[in-house]
Amino acid sequence: MLIIGSEMLDCLDDIETEVLLWKGTYTSLHKYGGIQFNCNGKELGHIHSNGILDIRFSKKTKTQLMIEGKIAHHHIFKDTGWISFYIKGKEDNEYAIKLLKMAYSKRLS
Repeated sequence: MLIIGSEMLDCLDDIETEVLLWKGTYTSLHKYGGIQFNCNGKELGHIHSNGILDIRFSKKTKTQLMIEGKIAHHHIFKDTGWISFYIKGKEDNEYAIKLLKMAYSKRLS
């Protein structure tokens, strides 16, 4: 059983609350644990309970995001478009939401 602190729970709740305001979004349990964000039947990304946000982008978008220095290669699928962003506290919520919004915008286009 994984126990996380109340600050991390607050972060995850805040991110979830924001994403659910976007048209067509809903959550489900991710197959490897955590919250999966969906839009119109497609996964936007997911957050594991330890604060790792995983999102799949094109390799081009991933490369551009890597230059910013805030994201990392996916913690398992390194040579793909998947990225990992490590949420450590509330100060990371804004960037996590930005990444999810990018994924959301791509799903709508």
